[in-house]
Amino acid sequence: MKEKKSAKANLETRRGLFIEIGLIVVLALVYMAFELKSYEKISALQFERTDVLVEEEMVEITQQEKIELPPPPPQETLTLVEVEDDVVVEDIIIDAEATVTTVIETWEPPKVVEEEIVEDEIFVIVESPPDYPGGDEARLNFLRNNIKYPQMAREAGIQGTVYVNFTVEKDGSITQVKIARGIGGGCDEEAVRVTKMMPKWKAGKQRGKEVRVSFNMPIKFTLQD
Repeated sequence: MKEKKSAKANLETRRGLFIEIGLIVVLALVYMAFELKSYEKISALQFERTDVLVEEEMVEITQQEKIELPPPPPQETLTLVEVEDDVVVEDIIIDAEATVTTVIETWEPPKVVEEEIVEDEIFVIVESPPDYPGGDEARLNFLRNNIKYPQMAREAGIQGTVYVNFTVEKDGSITQVKIARGIGGGCDEEAVRVTKMMPKWKAGKQRGKEVRVSFNMPIKFTLQD
């Protein structure tokens, strides 16, 4: 038996339309599915309740001490004392007029008193030390020409340096000759003898004035071969 189909009943002609409708429905369902998940996620984030424990810090309550301020100083009061008017005051004469014959005293500034130097003081260090006339070379020549080597020291083979201490006075004379360190054998006595023979020195000065100065002089005794 042969089937009879009309053109309206034939669905093959509408196949493309049904495919498009199906795609549209599927896309709509997929879109709705994505929208639904996103909404649920946002809602969950917005309305999710979280409990956070906050520890309260205990602050110790301290009691403030009251500081007592010192009392204010008493106010000074001015007391007026009445003085009688019958006090006799001597007349004061003031001469404010000057003539050609008036003598006016000139004002002089006060003099600065310098520290006085004690006459008997003996200085060890001064601004200008004493000096032998002619210098050190002349002093050494004087010692060489006048010292005689003691016979006792020659026989005993004694040699060395004798230190003589003496004072150069303000006039340059030599006083208070003594041995500071000797070697014996008669050399000490010979050094003192020759020192006392020296001529006057150039006196030492302190602040421009001649003063007494203590001086140490070495004298060397050497045996010749």
